[in-house]
Amino acid sequence: MSSASYVTPAEACAVRVIDAEKVAVVSASLPDAETIAELAQVFALLSDPGRLRVITALLEGGEMCVCDIAASCRTSESAVSHALRLLRANRVVRVRRAGRMAYYRLDDSHVRLLLDLALAHVGHGEEET
Repeated sequence: MSSASYVTPAEACAVRVIDAEKVAVVSASLPDAETIAELAQVFALLSDPGRLRVITALLEGGEMCVCDIAASCRTSESAVSHALRLLRANRVVRVRRAGRMAYYRLDDSHVRLLLDLALAHVGHGEEET
């Protein structure tokens, strides 16, 4: 790269504020760093197609055992178990044990709402074309 096209930090524009009041209100309302990190973790979990299939199966089927989730998703029980372990550790799903069986479901209505909104968002673009 030629030196003529490179901008050093000293030459770069300083941060500009057009509406200082709005910036102050927005800055004060932003979640703290820990909350942002947790939110990023949830979205990272949802970004994996395999985990998303498992979550969507639970959204549609309610409480299900690993073998039924695997059959629904057409994947291995091992892959589903691994996905569920991560989802459970991050409070996306919860487990209920009945003897040797484990039944999984979405942790709470917030997860269901998040998925419903995401599915509506994805479907929204398809309706307009």
